[in-house]
Amino acid sequence: MTNQEILAQFGPREAMDYDVVVVGGGPGGLATAIRIKQLATESGKEVSVVVLEKGSEPGAHILSGAIMDPVAITELFPDWKAMGAPLNQPVTDDAMVFLGEQSAVRTPNFLLPACFQNHGNYIVSLGAVTAWMAQQAENLGVEIFPGFAAAEVLYNDDSSVKGVATGNMGVGKDGEPGENFQIGMELLGKYTVFAEGARGHLGKQLIAKFNLDEGCDPQTYGLGIKELWEIDPARHQPGFVLHTAGWPMENSTYGGAFLYHLEDNKVALGFITGLDYANPYLSPFEEFQRWKTHPNIRYYFENAKGEVNAKRLAYGARAITAGGLMSLPKTVFPGGALVGCDAGFLNVSRIKGSHAAIKTGMMAAEAAFDAIVAGRQHDELAAYPEAFEKSWLYTELNKSRNFKAWFKKGLTVGTMMTGVEQFLLRGNIPWTLRRDKPDHAYLKPAAECQPIIYPKPDGKLTFDRLSSVFISNTNHEEQQPAHLTLKDASVPVSVNLALYDGPEARYCPAGVYEYVKNADNTDRLQINAQNCVHCKTCDIKDPTQNIVWVTPEGGGGPNYAGM
Repeated sequence: MTNQEILAQFGPREAMDYDVVVVGGGPGGLATAIRIKQLATESGKEVSVVVLEKGSEPGAHILSGAIMDPVAITELFPDWKAMGAPLNQPVTDDAMVFLGEQSAVRTPNFLLPACFQNHGNYIVSLGAVTAWMAQQAENLGVEIFPGFAAAEVLYNDDSSVKGVATGNMGVGKDGEPGENFQIGMELLGKYTVFAEGARGHLGKQLIAKFNLDEGCDPQTYGLGIKELWEIDPARHQPGFVLHTAGWPMENSTYGGAFLYHLEDNKVALGFITGLDYANPYLSPFEEFQRWKTHPNIRYYFENAKGEVNAKRLAYGARAITAGGLMSLPKTVFPGGALVGCDAGFLNVSRIKGSHAAIKTGMMAAEAAFDAIVAGRQHDELAAYPEAFEKSWLYTELNKSRNFKAWFKKGLTVGTMMTGVEQFLLRGNIPWTLRRDKPDHAYLKPAAECQPIIYPKPDGKLTFDRLSSVFISNTNHEEQQPAHLTLKDASVPVSVNLALYDGPEARYCPAGVYEYVKNADNTDRLQINAQNCVHCKTCDIKDPTQNIVWVTPEGGGGPNYAGM
């Protein structure tokens, strides 16, 4: 049954009215809700706010490196330390290292541009920070509905956004309502703020409907894959931040890696691959596993005898936005706004987005609160983008606007020009580079590329996808329709496999896609949707844009711990 047929048979849906509806319970969405409630308390007003979070609990789907610049959370909570915010490990040292297959060259710290310096920042579990922010939001009277996925944007007759509807529960694989069927509900607001993270399902629709990206560069993304380990105390350096570039990536492919020493002998490590890569044989997951075998990296996981004695605790993956200022869409439309990575505010030169998400959430909140107090609803919150253009965040993003474009020209050019712009010119850049192609358009036919042979995992330092997904605690109700949909079921075999040798099987970090043989020896694409960690890579990188990620039942997906 279609959603319209379900509504006709089981509707109407229950509707709940709020002043502000927030879609997404990450740092940006929670900052929005918190700031509105702070302003309401300060002015003695009653403003109702609800936050919808598709994860099983706040923080369950949050994945980030993460080094956090406290500038925005300090604006939101000036006394966050006394309040117990889990920013526990200050950065003590930075290292930027260029790797060859066996070599490593560290850039002297005095030559590091400001964007690579982390003095005053904190190594955090962003999931823990998010859970803490959710508690502060509830203390202020924000209603949070975890396990409820916003699946549909609702519009007024004048096409302004009036709210969202949550997905139906208990629909079977055949699309028919099952015995435990529950129809979704409508959350209606004077304003709706979308904070879904990078490549948000509804944000993507809104950008297209309102032409919000007109005149902007196409957004570009990176896939971040992360693991959390507990290592030998003898190899642990609390607060040490290591970033690497170079091997195992080819010079022409954008990417880099990180290793952050948290408290309690834990390290967070990860690998970011620019999704504008050209070779369909490239596997971001395998590149990450290979990176760990470099002598300067594996050192942290071994004892003095060269034996791996560390323990892998968690695994996850998530796409990040990397286009910066030149790819930012218009952030407001009638009835709502985009904040955080749903718009693309991450500063890729700093590999930081949580401070931007919190700041944009605060600015959107202030615009929405003023509008509601003035008796307005469902119009454009023009004060939000106006505030952004006057903010420290705009200044920060403007200084780094060329970062990704330079690295698209190769590691050598990117490194040299970033040094010129950020170190010599101090971000006062007289030129702007533009891009004109989305990430999926860069993929070349397999016949034009060299296959990449990756080593087999050893099960100690390097691993396969399925054992990795297992420790991400990913789970979906297996009887629901697949949330990874195809516009045309014939395209994977007739185009993707025939022309690109099936890149889905390599770019997905969770083993969702695999080509298998039918009984008659023909090929078909098998979609293991239950493995999906909601990274959105397929929605971004599929060369024909035939794969569309839609929201599964609320509460499904990963349940990250400590990430």
